[in-house]
Parts: sequence; C-alpha cells; structure tokens
Amino acid sequence: MRAFGGLDIAINNAGVVGPIGPLSEIEPHAWWQVLDTNLSSAYLGARRQIPAMLARGGGAIVFTSSFVGTSVGLPGMAAYGAAKAGLMGLVKGITADHAAQGIRANALLPGGVDTDMAGDQAQKDWAAGLHAVKRIARPEEIAAAALFLVSPLASFVAGTALFADGGNAAVK
Repeated sequence: MRAFGGLDIAINNAGVVGPIGPLSEIEPHAWWQVLDTNLSSAYLGARRQIPAMLARGGGAIVFTSSFVGTSVGLPGMAAYGAAKAGLMGLVKGITADHAAQGIRANALLPGGVDTDMAGDQAQKDWAAGLHAVKRIARPEEIAAAALFLVSPLASFVAGTALFADGGNAAVK
C-alpha cells in the first residue's frame, strides 16, 4: 500500500493437495494442514485485503479453487476437495457483505496445470485424460483467466466460479 497507494486487486493462490488416501486414514493434523493452507489462508488474506480495498472504493479478489470438491470428488482427496469447496462459501459471503461497496470476489477453478504441484509426467498425463481438451493448462492460460476476473471486462461478475479447466467439469 505504501508503494502503490492502495490495493485494487488480490489473487489468493495458496494450495496444497496434502496426503492422498481415504478420509478415514487421514490424520487430523494432515486434515488441518490442508484446510489451513487452502481455506484459512484465504480468509486471513481477505480479512486484510477487504479494508484496504474499501479505503480505495472497491477492488477485485480472486481465490484459486479447484474443480475437485466443487464439481467432482476424486478418490483420496476429501480434505483438498473440502477446502477448495469451502472457498466458494467464502466468495459468496464476501459478495453478500461487500459487493455493494465495490468489492468483487470470485473463484477461479483451474483443472490440471503444468506446475510442480501437478506431479511427474505420468501424473500430468493422467490429469490430461480427465480434460475434454486432453491436455493440462499452461500457467499462462490460468493467469489470463485471473486477469479477466480482475479486469473491467468482468465488472458485473461477482460471487461466482469461473471454470478454466479445459472442459473437465463438463465431461464428468
């Protein structure tokens, strides 16, 4: 805020998959780590971002969620899915509380993205098969979707989810 005079845009992009396995086998400390990284960090960020944006007359907040937990469940990913689905409740709550004050909150739901989080090549190939386009996204493609959500082109988009998942949710 000192460097730029305020806050207009925030992208909350924390994420960790956590341990993979049936929910009954996930230790409570691992559950909390996944929820803290994926959901509580978004709350903590928004808690500071909202007052800064209100001081400027509004702004746009994007939370990186996932198709996992929002449109499908994947075996062994209950903690991750619960945390990412929880982001939609956060987005809707912020919208209900602050949209009339000029703050737009939305969620971006990417499919598989070619990052370190996607795993090795075999895991990336498996993920590509889930998508209608039969590939995973380049990071730049997801960045372009985020840029849309914070741009004036999305001035009437609030409290919703934008799937940037290569048709993944459409073919489940």
